[in-house]
Amino acid sequence: MTPPEILVSNLTVAHGRRPAVHHLSFTLKPGGLMAVVGPNGAGKSSLLRAMAGLHAPTEGRIEGIAPGQVALLPQQAMLDRSFPLTCRDAVLFGLWGESGAFRATPRPERIEAALDAVGLHGFARRPVGSLSAGQFQRVLFARLLLQDAPIILLDEPFNALDARTAADLLGVVRRWHGEGRSILAVLHDLELVRREFPETLLLAREGIACGPTEKVLSAENRLRARMMSEAWHDHAEACARDAA
Repeated sequence: MTPPEILVSNLTVAHGRRPAVHHLSFTLKPGGLMAVVGPNGAGKSSLLRAMAGLHAPTEGRIEGIAPGQVALLPQQAMLDRSFPLTCRDAVLFGLWGESGAFRATPRPERIEAALDAVGLHGFARRPVGSLSAGQFQRVLFARLLLQDAPIILLDEPFNALDARTAADLLGVVRRWHGEGRSILAVLHDLELVRREFPETLLLAREGIACGPTEKVLSAENRLRARMMSEAWHDHAEACARDAA
């Protein structure tokens, strides 16, 4: 597993003309394990969606990511579980990149193995609507396992989970890191970030700091992020700052 170096340069991501990420630059080294932290509305999810190719930047560039190299775990709150899918169906979506929507399902044993790996042996035919939040998050991690991508983007992967599920899924993240994959994870638990993630990006629409976690999470930087978030104007338009 040899992921590329990812260079984010002068990135601006907007919804309409409202900026979510403003002139952000940072580097994720091959095999890097980086947390993304910041206040609510700081643009963390928008950054991950842009890196996954789901939201076109207004300005700037994301270099080093080729099609098919990224697996994205969205927030559970963004997903509709009322659609009648089984766990097997939900995991199968992870194979669309290699099989397409209308081809025969390749190697069904891979789906069973992915579910087993996240502690859901025997769940293949269970409807996702019957699962707890923790079980459904395990299904989403199984889908990532099936995608087998060198770059993994996680949006609040441990939010509202019981302690056992969070610990099990953190073990999967450690495994990915040990395999040399590049991981970028949006997190709110700063103690978890300090304990498990050697690098951190502190974001408040603009980048506050990026680098070694203890340095980034200094009291001064966190205060600056909070002050910037309190000064946000919800109706502000994306600025035309010179890239230089």
